[in-house]
Amino acid sequence: MHTDSVRIDSHDSTHHMTFPTPGTPPHTATGIARPLIMVFAAACGLIVANIYYAQPLTGPIAASLGLAPRWAGIIVTVTQMGYCLGLLLIVPLGDLLENRGLVVWMTRAVAVALLVVAFATRPALFLVGMWLVGLLSVAVQVLVTFVTHLTPLAIRGRVVGSVMSGLMLGIMLARPLASLVAQLASWRAIFVLSATVMLGLSFLLRWSLPRHQSASTQGYGPLLVSMARLFATTRPLQRRAFYHACLFATFSLFWTVTPLLLSSPRFGVSQGGIALFALVGVAGAIAAPIAGRVADRGWIWSATLAAMALTALAFTLTWFVAPRFFIAALGLEGILIDFGVTTNLVLGQRVIFSLSAAYRARLNALYMAIFFLGGATGSALGGWAYASGGWERACMVGMALPALAFLACLTEAGGRRQTP
Repeated sequence: MHTDSVRIDSHDSTHHMTFPTPGTPPHTATGIARPLIMVFAAACGLIVANIYYAQPLTGPIAASLGLAPRWAGIIVTVTQMGYCLGLLLIVPLGDLLENRGLVVWMTRAVAVALLVVAFATRPALFLVGMWLVGLLSVAVQVLVTFVTHLTPLAIRGRVVGSVMSGLMLGIMLARPLASLVAQLASWRAIFVLSATVMLGLSFLLRWSLPRHQSASTQGYGPLLVSMARLFATTRPLQRRAFYHACLFATFSLFWTVTPLLLSSPRFGVSQGGIALFALVGVAGAIAAPIAGRVADRGWIWSATLAAMALTALAFTLTWFVAPRFFIAALGLEGILIDFGVTTNLVLGQRVIFSLSAAYRARLNALYMAIFFLGGATGSALGGWAYASGGWERACMVGMALPALAFLACLTEAGGRRQTP
């Protein structure tokens, strides 16, 4: 692997303490137990879904609460703002507080926030609830960092890949599930259901996860201040955050523009049909464990270039098909984009999680916050491109973003000298 991209910390055990519990064994002779990996993956998927349930329901939610249609988009915005703030203010606590307790109480708190959302009758209270849901759902990133402390370096990539596949499934299934539940009951039902699941999940995590206490002696204030220094001095973080900001912007652009395209007079697809179309993204989740294994073999640089190229070239699929095959090509395009973006995410995390365990949570928080801002930018660019130049212009912008990351990755000196 490129020597300027990763400084391997071979002394992880000096920076943290992990204690077993009567629940699922945290380790086997060769590393973390498979059932525990499944618990981490399921928890990540269930928690992250909370920030996506409202996306396909903004119309009925706004109508029910008396929110003007032009302000319906703020429902998604406040959730994203809460999540981004949580990445910067809460995830770093993983380097300071006992991880299991932090995750358990965040999961219980998000259950309360979901109930506030479900029973809100005024827009202000609903938006405060959604902001809290976003803020507290960053528990998934505490979990992702937590699992790396339990995992030997040799298999860390594949374990993170398995956990991220659960997270990606949660993202992809949340929107169609919310649409289905709203159609069968009401928009409030999905939030009540999720609150119940979160409460049960908190007890499962309390029983099955081992305790993990960082040895950091920093206070909370210095911990936050140190993040600016870490970003300024950690070149691998700078590169991987930029790469994935570009790719996640493309991901957000595609999934922002596609519903607009499908619901346009050209196709006239219903909201239910759009929800079913969103299921194609689930196929991209298989990329996570594959990318993890590739990373463990030391092929991070070449696999990163491949993921970027795949994501950019996917946008050309709809250019060369007959009109009657357009939607099928669009679905395949979505699968390839999700595959490329998920691959790059896991490769980037493999790099980040190979750095010192002492500040791993802060590195992950910075990585996630930066590319999450890239995603927000991609959504805005997608809306502008589609409104001003239709699907063709949106495709050009979507291709340009991973192409920019590809060119930046080529400048990674010594990238071809990869080692496991």
